[in-house]
Amino acid sequence: MVKEFLYRGIPKDELENTSLEKLFLLFNARQRRSLTRGINDGKRKLIAEIKSAKEGKLKNPIKTHLRDLIILPHMVDVTVNVFSGKEFKPVAIRTEMIGHYLGEYVITNKKVSHGAPGVGASRSSLYVPLK
Repeated sequence: MVKEFLYRGIPKDELENTSLEKLFLLFNARQRRSLTRGINDGKRKLIAEIKSAKEGKLKNPIKTHLRDLIILPHMVDVTVNVFSGKEFKPVAIRTEMIGHYLGEYVITNKKVSHGAPGVGASRSSLYVPLK
């Protein structure tokens, strides 16, 4: 039996039907402050795109640079491609992600693996015979 996810004791179905004012009371202070300051046109457009994708009207994948968008309950079960600084990485939004930012799920840096030093990498390598 699969355990149903509850956000602060409220099931997903009720969260989708609640108003934004009641959702504000459930979120942390940082998310509340971000949402009460207003949603700009870019975020509003992305939210409308996500709604149409959830209804099945959109055929192309959703791509965005907006990493600071807070995941709301009506965005669940949609895949959004978020820009990592180099490429777009797909993020499948699940119920556990509600209240978090989109950018938290796309890493912007990668592990650096240094190779062996080449010719001219240091002063001592200037005097190595090259045959």
